[in-house]
Amino acid sequence: METPVNIPNHTQPREILLDLLRQAAAAHGIHEQEDLGGVYDEAWPEWYATHMARALAERGYRLVPADGTREGADDELV
Repeated sequence: METPVNIPNHTQPREILLDLLRQAAAAHGIHEQEDLGGVYDEAWPEWYATHMARALAERGYRLVPADGTREGADDELV
């Protein structure tokens, strides 16, 4: 069984997510302009999910079910 990463007491999950969401918003704006030619991205939730999963993984965070089960273990971020 994998052990979830605990966020240190001085780092609040809300602040981590808020920072990553702001970074994702900026990156997504660039994506829409440069990759989609300024067209609104109808698939933005999928883009954000991929971006956020990658950003969390790069920082060493893993999302695991509270009960410790391996549900979703084959996903990019568990």
